[in-house]
Parts: sequence; structure tokens; C-alpha cells
Amino acid sequence: MTDSLSTYLAEMHRLLGAMEIRDAAGATLSMDGGADAALDLLREIKRGNRTAFIVGNGGSAAIASHVQNDLCKAAGIRALVFTEQPLLTALTNDDGYEGAYETMVRLWAGPGDILVAISSSGRSKNILRAASAARTAGCRIITLSGFAGGNPLRLLGDVNFYVPSESYGHVEIIHAALTQFLTDALKGV
Repeated sequence: MTDSLSTYLAEMHRLLGAMEIRDAAGATLSMDGGADAALDLLREIKRGNRTAFIVGNGGSAAIASHVQNDLCKAAGIRALVFTEQPLLTALTNDDGYEGAYETMVRLWAGPGDILVAISSSGRSKNILRAASAARTAGCRIITLSGFAGGNPLRLLGDVNFYVPSESYGHVEIIHAALTQFLTDALKGV
């Protein structure tokens, strides 16, 4: 339970400073270094006329949709989310929810594309399987996760942002702020 707004916001401020960012080899990056690495990947797909695929569940799916909107509208980057209901429900009915995003990645992703995988827990099987399929397809990957430090999503990307908190609210708001920064930084690119 949160005692007060000032306590809640103080914890968010602390977590922003505690966020860990690593590259594909597991090397620690500074906050600005990690953001620059993610921006470089996104600029690369724009230059190559490639596509960003953004996946998440629940609140992370809402963040993914917002990222898609801003990448398309503000940055002129082709971007897709996999939450279109008829296809998603058809795939989950036939293949199960754990494989739905993976199937869509296999259908559309190719070398030079990017997957942005968002999971507060870093343990969502459908997100992990989408990341694996993206790697197989030759995609670059940016991950955003939280909760336990040993979550499997945390080290699957080329750039990995991790918020060390068990609070959905804190993890999701930091993911939202991070993605908002990235899309704002890409405006007019």
C-alpha cells in the first residue's frame, strides 16, 4: 500500500536512478548510453525502411500501442503492434496465447526489423517466444522489463532496460516514460 503521493513519486524517482541497462553481451550501459543505443537501432530501421514490431500484454500492450502511434506519426517509422483482435483471437484459439505473437513475428518480421518487447515481469511466455522468433528472423531487439533481476527477458535484447521493482505501477510508468523519451527524440529524424 502506498502511504502518500510524495512517497510514491519518491520511489519512482529512486527507481529511475536504479534502472539497469545492458547490451547483448550483458555489459552495463549508462542511462544515456542505453538510450542512444536504442535510438541508433530505431534510426537504422527508418533509414532501411524496415519495421518496428512492439509487443506487450495488459498495461504493456497499452504502452506498445502508444509507441506504435508515436513511431508512425511523429517519427515516420513503420511500426506494428499485434493486438488486432480478430487475428489475435484466431491465433490464440488455434495455437494458444503463448504462441500467438511468435506466429505473427514469423509471418512479418525479417532481417533488419526490430522487436520492442515489453513485459513488466520479464516472464511472459508469449513475449519470450516472440523475442526468440525475432532473433531467428534476424531482427534486432529492445527489451523493457522489471520485477526479479533474473527475469529471462532482461538479457534477450541488443539493448535491455530493467526496472528493479515488483510494483506494476512503477515499472509500467517508467517504461512509458522511457518509450516517450525515445519517440520524442526521434521526431523529425
